Amino acid sequence: MWDEAFPSFLIGLREGLEAGLIVSILVATLVRAGQKGRLPQVWTGVAAAVALSLSFGAVLTFTAANLSGHAQEAFGGVLSLIAVGFVTAMVFWMRRSARTLSADLKEKVQASLAMGAGALVLTSFLAVAREGLETSLFLWTNVRTAGESTGPLIGAAVGLLLSTGLCWGLYRRALKMNLTRFFTVTGVGLIIVAAGVLGYGLRDLQESGLVGGAGSYAFDLSGHLDASSWYATLVQGTLNLTVTMTVLQVVGYIAYLSIVMTLFIEGVRGGKATPAPAAAETTASAEAKADAEQTETDAKQTEPVRAGRPRWVVPTALVAVPVVVAGIVIAAGDGKQDSTATVSVSEQECGKGFADPQPGQQVFQMHNTGDKVSEVYLVNPGTGAVYGEIEGLAPGTTRALTATIGSGDYAWRCVPTGGKTVTSAAVHVSGGAEVKAVKPVTEDDLKAPLDSYKDYVVKGLATLMTQTQKIQTDVHAGDLNAAKADWLTAHLQYASLGAAYGTFADLDKKIDGRADGFADKAGDKDFTGFLRLEYGLWHGQSATDLTPVADELAQNVAKLVHDFPTQDFDPGDLPLRAHEILENTLQFELTGDTDMGSGTNLATAQANLAGTQELLTLLQPLLDERDPQVLVRVNAGMKRVGDLVAAARTADGWTPLDKLPADSRRQLNGATGQLLEDLSPIPALLEIRKAA
Repeated sequence: MWDEAFPSFLIGLREGLEAGLIVSILVATLVRAGQKGRLPQVWTGVAAAVALSLSFGAVLTFTAANLSGHAQEAFGGVLSLIAVGFVTAMVFWMRRSARTLSADLKEKVQASLAMGAGALVLTSFLAVAREGLETSLFLWTNVRTAGESTGPLIGAAVGLLLSTGLCWGLYRRALKMNLTRFFTVTGVGLIIVAAGVLGYGLRDLQESGLVGGAGSYAFDLSGHLDASSWYATLVQGTLNLTVTMTVLQVVGYIAYLSIVMTLFIEGVRGGKATPAPAAAETTASAEAKADAEQTETDAKQTEPVRAGRPRWVVPTALVAVPVVVAGIVIAAGDGKQDSTATVSVSEQECGKGFADPQPGQQVFQMHNTGDKVSEVYLVNPGTGAVYGEIEGLAPGTTRALTATIGSGDYAWRCVPTGGKTVTSAAVHVSGGAEVKAVKPVTEDDLKAPLDSYKDYVVKGLATLMTQTQKIQTDVHAGDLNAAKADWLTAHLQYASLGAAYGTFADLDKKIDGRADGFADKAGDKDFTGFLRLEYGLWHGQSATDLTPVADELAQNVAKLVHDFPTQDFDPGDLPLRAHEILENTLQFELTGDTDMGSGTNLATAQANLAGTQELLTLLQPLLDERDPQVLVRVNAGMKRVGDLVAAARTADGWTPLDKLPADSRRQLNGATGQLLEDLSPIPALLEIRKAA
C-alpha cells in the first residue's frame, strides 16, 4: 500500500504544513492583539475552506463517473495536466522566501477586525482554500492513477495529521525545524511525482483519442518483467513508470523532469546567497509579546506563501476548470453522435446510410428497419475481422455503436435471427492510422480446444470417482481421519474441473452445492455432497451419521461419469469459463462462504487456478492470433495470485482464511481482482460470431 500512499502522503504533508503555518500566524496575531474572542471567526473560515475542498473532490468524482469511457479518459488526462501545473507552481513558490508573509497577514487581520466578523472569516477562508483545493485536485489525480482509493487516502490522511502535529509544535515553540531545507527536499520529491502524473495524463489523453500515438511504444517490457511483482508495483506506484510506455509518455516525462528539476535546483543554489536562519521557527506562542523584531523573524521564517496576486483567482479557477472541461467533452461527444448518419440494419437495407466515414472514433446510430431481431457487425470484408458489434437489436429500435475508423476497407454485416446474413458494400477509408480489429471465431475454431478439454474432464471424473469411493470406504470403516484427508484430495480434484460445471446440470449442486437457501443448513436433507460431508467431518458427526452422505456423494459422482460424455457442451462456454472460475473463487472461496469447517478455502482456490490454467493452455493458440499481450498479462497475474495462495500453506497444512493476516488477505483479494480484469477481454476476443 505504501507505493500507492507515498505521493499523497507527500502532498498532504507539504500542503498541510503550509496551510497550518498560515493559520498559526492568523491565530497568533489575534492572540497578541488581545482578540481571542474573534478566534471562532478564523476557525469558521478554515472550516469553510475544508468543506469547499471536500466538495471539489466530490465534484471531480461525480463528473468523471457520469462521462463515457473515452470522455473519462479525456477528463482525467486534462485534470492530470492541470494538477502537474499547480504542483509545479506550488513547488517554485515555496522555494522562494516570501518575506512579507507574516506582515501581510497581520495587516489583513487588522483590517478585518475593523470591518467586522465577515471580513475575518473571509480572510481565513481565502488563506486556506487554495491549499485545500490544490490538495483535492492532486489527491483525486493520485486516486485515479493508483486505480484505488484506500492507499492514496491513507497516505494523505497521515501526511495531514503529521503536518498538523508539526504546526502545533512549531506554534508552541516545542520544536524547531529548518523549513527551507524541508521545502527543498519535498520539492524534489514532488517534481519526480509530478513527472509521473504527467506521463499518466498523457496516456489518458492518448487513450481518449484527443492525442495521437497511442500505439507508438517507446518500450514494452511486459514480456520480460512481471508487472504485478513487488518491485514493478513499487516503481509504478511512486514514480508512475510502467513496463509499457508510449513515445509521448517517455518524451514528456524526461522533458518535464530535466527542465523543471534543473530550474528548481538552480534556483535553490542561487537562493543561498540570501542569508536564512539555520533552524527556522514558526510564529511565537500565544503568550509571547509582539514586537517589531519578532514580526520580522516570523516573516523570514515562514516561507511558503504566494504574494502579489488575488487569493480568489486560483480557487475560482480550480472550481471552474473541471466543470468547463466536462461540459466541453460532453458537448463534443453529443455533437459527434448527433451529426452521425443513421445506418440501417435489415436483410434488405444492411449498411444503408454508411458513406464516406472519416478516420477516428465515431458513433453510429444503428436502426433496425427489418422485422427480425438482428446482430450487426462492423467488419473488414476481406478478413472478417470485427471493429464493433451490437447484439439483439430489436425491430424498429436504434442503438449507438462506437468504433474507431482507420485506413482500410469497412462493411456492415447484418445477421437477422432466422434470416439471411447480409454484408453491405465495402467502403474504403484513407488517411487514418492502423486500427486493431478482432479476428472472428467460429465453432470450428473452438472444436479442437473443446475436444481436448472434454478428454481432460473425462479423465478427471474417472479419477474423482475412485477418490469418492475411497471416502465412502473410510466412512464405512469408521476411519474419519482418513476420510478427512481423502475428502480434501477429492474435493480439489473436482474444483480443478471448473470449466465443465455448466454441463453438469443438477448434479453439480448435488455434488458441490453450498448450503445457501437451505433453512436448516447442515440439517436439511437436500444439502448434500462435498460441503455437507465437510461439515460433518469437521463438526464431530459420527460415521453412522455420515454414511448416507458419503454414499450419496459417490453415487452422484458415478452418475456424472456416466452422463458427461453424452451431455451438450456449448463451445462458446469455454472462453466464458476462463473468467467465471476465478470470479466464483473471489466471490465464494476468498470470502469464506464455502468453508464448512475444514479451513481449506485457499486449497480450493489453488485448484481453481489449476483448472483455469488448463483451459488457458488450450485456448492459447486462438488468443495469440488475436491479442498476444492478453496472456502475457494473465500469466503474470496467475503467477502472482498463485504465489500468494501457496504462501498460505505451511508444514501443518493450509492456513484458514480467517487466520490469514489482514494485509495478506488484502493483497490476495486485490491480485485476484486485477487478474479478473486481465481475464475479462477473453470472452469478447473468442466470442463466436456468425460469418457471411
